[in-house]
Amino acid sequence: MSCVRNEFEGRARTQSLKKESLSMGKLLFLFCYSYVIKFINVIKFASMNKNIDNKLNSRNIKLTAMRQLILEILTEQKTAISLPELEEKFTYADKSTLYRTLKTFQDNKLIHSIDDGSGAIRYAVCDDTCECNPEDLHLHFYCTSCKQTFCFTEIPVPIINLPSDFSLESVNFVVKGICPECKKEKNE
Repeated sequence: MSCVRNEFEGRARTQSLKKESLSMGKLLFLFCYSYVIKFINVIKFASMNKNIDNKLNSRNIKLTAMRQLILEILTEQKTAISLPELEEKFTYADKSTLYRTLKTFQDNKLIHSIDDGSGAIRYAVCDDTCECNPEDLHLHFYCTSCKQTFCFTEIPVPIINLPSDFSLESVNFVVKGICPECKKEKNE
């Protein structure tokens, strides 16, 4: 009787090992798969990070982790972003660090500020060739519905001929209306 019992236990243990082996194979596959995905994301991040580093270096801005992160966020935006909106994306960064970084970026002509009349200054990344001279200035569009500000870099600010004793330093040209997304939502 004990022989039969031992043989039965042996078969049960063999089947259990086969199941464990199958689950170990699945686990190994999932483990390897997750590392491949992480590796791909690291490559994407490194590529993005290299682009961010190049932008900072091209404007002679010292590389820091916070500057890289802030520029990455600004680069990902489709519209200009305000300091309070940027603060929401950085839970643990203090307001003064974010402001100083934006000021450094603006002083080095990496970003430009927009006073769109909403009460909050917004920031957007400049084109690579922009020097923030009056001839580089472009139109901004403020959507009165969604409160977003869009840069239209392809539409330059009109040339303004001032009297000879005045010198132009900056122009704030903001057009207000409704963006295509909000217009589409209103029509539905």
